[in-house]
Amino acid sequence: MNSDAWPYRIEPRRLEDVPTVGAIERMVFTRPWPVDAYNYELLENPKSYYLVARLKQPFPKAQRGLRAALRRAMIGPDLDRSLLGYGGLWLVIDEAHICTLAVHPDWRRRSIGELLLVSLIEKAIELADCTVTLEVRVSNLAAQRLYEKYGFNRAGLRKGYYSDNNEDAYIMTTDSVRSAQYQSRFIGLKEALGRSLDLRAALFSPAVPGVV
Repeated sequence: MNSDAWPYRIEPRRLEDVPTVGAIERMVFTRPWPVDAYNYELLENPKSYYLVARLKQPFPKAQRGLRAALRRAMIGPDLDRSLLGYGGLWLVIDEAHICTLAVHPDWRRRSIGELLLVSLIEKAIELADCTVTLEVRVSNLAAQRLYEKYGFNRAGLRKGYYSDNNEDAYIMTTDSVRSAQYQSRFIGLKEALGRSLDLRAALFSPAVPGVV
């Protein structure tokens, strides 16, 4: 899902993106995947599909101050600061499992996570007549609301799923993403997201967003 007018674009992840993805991963998750795992997924797993969100505009001048300096130190001076977020899924028979979805902390609340989620669901629709599943922390209410918006329902509980604090995870799943009912809802949500991104593009200024 892309439009020439939007400030972001979605594209397949490349090997050269892995270091930046790993840096964002370390900011977002307390138990990040090792870089070797991402290399394996791209090179060795034919049933994995990964996308990234990039900023299309020239990158804004870096902010000053301690917080910005810490962000730059975490992501590194030689990494790709136009890469704002990423997501991935595994296709297993009749199920597409979203295995990761993250947005750089300074670029949240700008519809990037939703755009990545929509793009992953579109990839699942393209690949098979399947359901889409994921796990989410029971405490992550904002993520749960986004997933429920796109037709995910709680289907189970994984006790102690997150090893950093032994937190439980909800298993959430959709109905078949090729069903007429799901398609009708999904198309409407995509159109609403597109209008939101069109408005954001009209208001977008490279000096506005927080940067690392």
